[in-house]
Amino acid sequence: MGLKMKATPVIAVFDVGKTNKKLFLFDEHYKIVFERSARFTETVDEDGDPCENLESLRLSVFDSLREVFRNPAFEVKSINFATYGASFVYIDENGNPLAPLYNYLKEYPENLKEQFYNTYGGMAAFSNRTASPVLGSLNSGMQLYRIKYEKPELFKQIRYALHLPQYLSYLISGEAYSDLTSIGCHTNLWDFTKNDYHDWVRKEGIIDKLAPIVPSDSVIPAAFPGNNYAVGAGFHDSSAALVPYLVNFHEPFVLLSTGTWCISLNPFNAIPLSTEELENDCLCYLQYEGKPVKASRLFAGYEHEQQVKRIAAHFGTDIIAYRSVTYDPKIVEALQQSDKATPFRAEETKGLKESPFAQRDLNDYPSDVVAYHRLILDLVNQQYISTRRVLDGTAVKRIFVDGGFSKNVIFMNLLAAVFPDLEVFAAYMAQATAVGAALAIHHSWNAKALPNDIIELKYYAGGKVLS
Repeated sequence: MGLKMKATPVIAVFDVGKTNKKLFLFDEHYKIVFERSARFTETVDEDGDPCENLESLRLSVFDSLREVFRNPAFEVKSINFATYGASFVYIDENGNPLAPLYNYLKEYPENLKEQFYNTYGGMAAFSNRTASPVLGSLNSGMQLYRIKYEKPELFKQIRYALHLPQYLSYLISGEAYSDLTSIGCHTNLWDFTKNDYHDWVRKEGIIDKLAPIVPSDSVIPAAFPGNNYAVGAGFHDSSAALVPYLVNFHEPFVLLSTGTWCISLNPFNAIPLSTEELENDCLCYLQYEGKPVKASRLFAGYEHEQQVKRIAAHFGTDIIAYRSVTYDPKIVEALQQSDKATPFRAEETKGLKESPFAQRDLNDYPSDVVAYHRLILDLVNQQYISTRRVLDGTAVKRIFVDGGFSKNVIFMNLLAAVFPDLEVFAAYMAQATAVGAALAIHHSWNAKALPNDIIELKYYAGGKVLS
């Protein structure tokens, strides 16, 4: 008889983004031991607007789990989910979806918006209490309000409205729950001044459609008999990505998570949002321990992509070339000297909505490399304003940058230069969102100590470039 290999104990984490849906298996050291990725074609809702193909997603979860359960190399101890936020699945008594998974970018009817904010104290006051800028369908609570008034029959049939991470958890556990990281992300549902649902949720009867709240680190036994794995309640992806940092670092820090959006997250800032901050794309999230995280957003990754295309077209170069431009302090110094001669204030370009670079004439630059330094300098000046909004009044000494810009040496050097009093680090970590969802329920499946080496840091010294 051959020796039977002992199966590796693992946690399975589904990381569901708008474009890519991934399944990871992590071993007890949080190393990825299996990975599977899928993309589905979007479908449309009854108005012809694009939306997620819920049925494909559901089947894919079951298929990939089956594949993993059949694999003798792994023993699944726990399962958790992290997905994009602001999206509800409406289920009936039997747990079947009643409606499409409406896209959070779907146009919101103006008359309903007015009716809502007029009834509940006006936009400014309401946004303040719920830490939710006025974002239409992106405020997921507004999707339920809309169904109540536009589709009363559907509203009656809804047993629960589950945010997407909790719906996926429900598929496996058979238990419906709500989780604070989903409720606390600009949903219009949560009153941050009372630390409870906003009054409107009860007044409109929405409360009956929301499943009971559980802590984000809770686990539920699986619904399938004979299986002894635990199922997490699921996570909002922005909050999951913060978990590894909270587990590893106890001194106050800001996480600058960079991608299409650059989001500055300060888990050590509980100062209520001001009206001015809300108007400038600040929000609060609830982190997995239920404490508020102040955040500010900048559309910098998107802007970088657009402007790099413009530079490449103008100088007849290839976009790929700008993935690895080396940092040249002399170019930066020269650009700053010319700034002194003709000051160009970031504030003049409609606050932070677009970068000053969009207004600049590319004929002013002798080479594409100089133009590219100028672009990053403009973006970092805006990033400075955006990140300051969540830094002020707190004891933060470090900034961790993860995502795309953490690999951009020009961006990192300039960021260190504009924050000379803070330690600025590029943080490298594979799959922070998935790891965060796994770490949050560490106790349910992993007897080893929490790992302290999963984030690799690279320090950038604040140059004396900026005067």
